[in-house]
Amino acid sequence: MPAVRVGIVSSYPPTHCGIGEYTRMLAAALRSVDPGVEVLVFSDRSLREPWVNDYAGARVVPLFERGSGAGVEDLPDALAEAGGVDVLHVQHDYSLYGYSDAVLRAALRAREEGLAARVVFTMHTVHHPYTPEREALGLQSRLGPVDAVVVHSPLQEFELRSQGVPGSRLARIPHGTLFNPYLGLPRHQLLQRLGLGGLRGALVVVPGFLKRDKGLDTLLEALRLLGGGGGPALTLVVAGEVWDRGLLGTLEEIGRLVNLVLLERYLEHRELLMLLAAADLVLLPYRHTRFYSVSGMLHLALGGMRPVIGTRVPKLAELYQYAPRLTTPPGSPGALARLLRWALRHYETVVTYMSFLYSYAARTEWRRVARRHLRLYRRLLRGGHAAG
Repeated sequence: MPAVRVGIVSSYPPTHCGIGEYTRMLAAALRSVDPGVEVLVFSDRSLREPWVNDYAGARVVPLFERGSGAGVEDLPDALAEAGGVDVLHVQHDYSLYGYSDAVLRAALRAREEGLAARVVFTMHTVHHPYTPEREALGLQSRLGPVDAVVVHSPLQEFELRSQGVPGSRLARIPHGTLFNPYLGLPRHQLLQRLGLGGLRGALVVVPGFLKRDKGLDTLLEALRLLGGGGGPALTLVVAGEVWDRGLLGTLEEIGRLVNLVLLERYLEHRELLMLLAAADLVLLPYRHTRFYSVSGMLHLALGGMRPVIGTRVPKLAELYQYAPRLTTPPGSPGALARLLRWALRHYETVVTYMSFLYSYAARTEWRRVARRHLRLYRRLLRGGHAAG
């Protein structure tokens, strides 16, 4: 088969952004599956000059300002300078481009000018009619002209169908899972590398950006009900860049109840993988949000082959589907306390129960997900539909 030249519009490391990490792993997996694939990333302006990312083998061209999307209107010019692409794939999230449809208009203009044969959008966030962000519904209703809209969950697919996106344009491809390369190392070595060599007992990790929707308030109340978190040997590691300084008071109160280690910074990819490999349990007590998305952190945790406890929110729909007994209603500290106590006391049972989710992790390994993307690209280039 002829090689495919793919242009991806997305944030990209070193920007601290989950979408950027997703794009980096997708680009690397695409080239792993087919070394003939050429990947160009038109990125946010975290760096000012074009460069080549050795990990993914992708050429990265700074284009737009993350948050506002300013500069994305120059996408056709950037594509013309690069010689055009076969498939232009926009990784869309409202945190990247705001609620404007500028990136959609720029991508469609690039196709009209012959700079991209096909245009694909992955909608990482899909708003539903109860959202306060009405502009999001406007953009989603205008997705019909693109060649394919990729979503990660049935909830996102059904919602976009109800908003008028043709079913022939929709393709559901799950979020990829990276199998943790540090699983073979002893925990004490991993903790020493992280500067946490003195930690003992059950290690429960709460990873990710510290925002209101992470549910730390629910966790605090659950730990109060436990009267110390399920035993004096429990160590809670909360790791992530603080996006809401108001949460520091909540964390201070948590620290009075359990042995708390706060890593108040953005963990580089390698550090995060080592921490997840060292964990006994990953805890994701998320709150409900007014949109549909999936959790990249859940997939990183699954790649670490560790038990995960979470809440029944759309972002963790995969956890609820494949391991419902390890989920609780959001905002229910009593249920979370009971589940956490049971999981710590019956750890081997929990590990066995997680086997259903581990098999799902294997089915969503990044190379398998990349193959599905390549099949989509080639089907579109042959004139087929996204839902073929």
